[in-house]
Amino acid sequence: MILITGGAGYIGSHCAVEFLKNDYEILIFDNFSKGHREIIENLKLKYNIVFVEGDLRNKADIDFVFKNYKIDAVIHFAAFSEVSNSVLKPDIYYENNVLGTLNLLNSMVENNVLSIIFSSSAAIYGEAKHIPINEQHSLKPINPYGKTKYIVEEMLEDYDRAYGLKSIKLRYFNVIGADYEENIGEWHDVETHLVPNILKSVLKKDFIFKIFGDDYKTDDGTCVRDYVDVRDLVYAHFLAYKYLKDYKKSDIFNLGSNKGYSVKEIYDTVCEILNCKIPYEVVKRRNGDPQILLADSNKARNVLNWSTKKTLTESIQSAYEWEKILKNY
Repeated sequence: MILITGGAGYIGSHCAVEFLKNDYEILIFDNFSKGHREIIENLKLKYNIVFVEGDLRNKADIDFVFKNYKIDAVIHFAAFSEVSNSVLKPDIYYENNVLGTLNLLNSMVENNVLSIIFSSSAAIYGEAKHIPINEQHSLKPINPYGKTKYIVEEMLEDYDRAYGLKSIKLRYFNVIGADYEENIGEWHDVETHLVPNILKSVLKKDFIFKIFGDDYKTDDGTCVRDYVDVRDLVYAHFLAYKYLKDYKKSDIFNLGSNKGYSVKEIYDTVCEILNCKIPYEVVKRRNGDPQILLADSNKARNVLNWSTKKTLTESIQSAYEWEKILKNY
């Protein structure tokens, strides 16, 4: 059985579906601070899953899972992930992302579960020193969220050396899209991500899309990011799990499309796909936003035999279909 922490959230729920479709037994562990009960109920209608409600900050909660279920490996998504909020409230990010993970790792070691796939982030790189960014790029995160991911990666290296706990660390770039046919997609009570916010300005009255800064040193002045479809991303987790099972060694992989798009380019693409003009306003930069993040994901392609399949248009269209479903929740 595979334990998925944060499996009621955006990427975690898509990962659960990926493994369920491949006939794996899944246990989802979530405290619903960011995930949604509706996601779990929807999954239960179609799949045979085990769900345990709990909080990683309370070690007894995660100890219960390992004591009562035969867990073979862990895929760890549970984390707070809003960059700007982490700047304002670093304490809750360190407590949740670092302390919660420490409890998880200790419980794993105590119960001899020594395989974990960790949801890391391109935020650990900070400002790009070279483009594209490969796994050897220096690690200098510029916001508390990125620092928590960096700390956990270091923890995993130490736990490998001390206890033989093997990990695959997957450094995501910007994730978009949805598996709307499974009734899952991006669903944050306070939405900070680009594509959902553009789409909400189409579907919600009086919602104005905001561009955070147009004075960056890029071609059009807005931030540049690498976007990867969530369905492609979670397939990389499936391949990483098989790699970890077969080779039993720790490793690190970037997950991105190897293509960069500015905020304005994504905005223009959404307008083109939906054939409408979307109102927007330019506001000041957000604290902690790097100028450019562009992946070199060749290692994942060569070692895991992973590649992106979904086009940017397909990803945006799927996100739009999900946003229409989300209006009914």
